[in-house]
Amino acid sequence: MSADSTASIPAVDPTRAAVLPGLADAPLGRSTAYTDTYDPTLLCPLPRAPKRAEIGITGTPPFTGADLWTAFELSWLNERGKPQVALAHFTIPAETPNLVESKSFKLYLNSLHQTRFASAEAVRERLRADVSEALWRGSERTGSIGVRLRLPHEWEAEAVQPLAGLSLDRLDVECTHYQPAPELLRADPSQPPVQEVLTSDLLKSNCLVTGQPDWGSVQIAYSGAPIDQEGLLRYLVSFRQHQEFHEQCVERIFMDIWTRCRPVRLSVYARYTRRGGLDINPWRTSHPQQPPLNVRTARQ
Repeated sequence: MSADSTASIPAVDPTRAAVLPGLADAPLGRSTAYTDTYDPTLLCPLPRAPKRAEIGITGTPPFTGADLWTAFELSWLNERGKPQVALAHFTIPAETPNLVESKSFKLYLNSLHQTRFASAEAVRERLRADVSEALWRGSERTGSIGVRLRLPHEWEAEAVQPLAGLSLDRLDVECTHYQPAPELLRADPSQPPVQEVLTSDLLKSNCLVTGQPDWGSVQIAYSGAPIDQEGLLRYLVSFRQHQEFHEQCVERIFMDIWTRCRPVRLSVYARYTRRGGLDINPWRTSHPQQPPLNVRTARQ
């Protein structure tokens, strides 16, 4: 970032580092300026391990999965200086040691807008290389991410559809918990096992740093002893005042259901309303399978 494009940044609250290592260097919650100079150092990685330790994961997690990101504000210049635009879909494995803080991701993407590239494929490769470096920063790289660009002539194929499954929101329940309450979860092992896909549009949490609301829909697919649906809905509503990043909320939901209800198989998938031109859609599963298609809901 050039000196003339750098805004003065207020002093960092030292308590931020205690919330999550790496946050002290993140732009989230601070006044920042946009730069028109390509700058991959804007990407701010945050380690996954500390928040996982809070929910009892100290070794290999009992899940795999991915974070599905969609970038709606992506632009660059072609070799003649003409602006180009695209949507970008990112598939980030849950096994990466870091996640990327979302505001830093937005600042990085914006830094491309006055940069010339020979082709859309060159942009895709640059995105893949830069984001991969941040995700594995400080660790040996053991994989790669997926990046797919959708150019304007392909936008008609960008579907909008709700998450498939039986909606828990049909249930008329009394809700009194607004911080995660895993004690609301229960399954009945005396009943025959079932295979269900349940959804809710009532998921809401708050940003770990800024407290801004994060609105989402969630899909829970499982097999095993039937889970009490009223208790599950009340549990999902209990995230309403909770402060955590999207990825961390989904992993907390997975672990609470996994340990309290003991399903044979479990997948948790959430789609969050976009902020700043980015949506984040974490998916965690107990068993190997293809990730869901990165298809928007109506609120995204």
